[in-house]
Amino acid sequence: MKKLIIINGTMGVGKSSTSQELMKLLPNSVFLDGDWCWNSYPFNPNEETKTMVMDNITYLLNNFLSCSAYEHIIFCWVMHKEEVLRNVLSRLKGDFQVFCFSLVCSEQALVLRLFGDVAVGTRREDVIERSVPRLQNYWDMDTEKIDVTYISALEAAELIENRVKLGQGQMNR
Repeated sequence: MKKLIIINGTMGVGKSSTSQELMKLLPNSVFLDGDWCWNSYPFNPNEETKTMVMDNITYLLNNFLSCSAYEHIIFCWVMHKEEVLRNVLSRLKGDFQVFCFSLVCSEQALVLRLFGDVAVGTRREDVIERSVPRLQNYWDMDTEKIDVTYISALEAAELIENRVKLGQGQMNR
């Protein structure tokens, strides 16, 4: 049976890097980063663009789920509220298992990661004030937690791979 593996967490926690590593570990896998469905300048989050990004994400996920070439569909995105995650899941079709993981870390580790991104120009400094307050949301969500405070993206991916194999982190749709 196909497996949809959702990796969420606040900005800068390592979702994309972990997902890239996980894709290399799992056979017949495909990876969608939700940010790819909303990469615009200027970034303009309003009701119209929020609807559009949700439509884009669910269109792609449904196509991946219906394609016989893929066994593992890896999806990461900043879903800071349970209802965002449930909205994505409610739009998906087919017979598949869902595994949902939240990457979490200490506030200090998150700030260090974000400052590193700012220093190399991949993020603007205002990301810190937007990301840090959301960190607690992921501890509170009904997901399997992966604490990445002291581990690499590869180590996080290996933990997720093992938990998926054991059936841990599986959600009801």
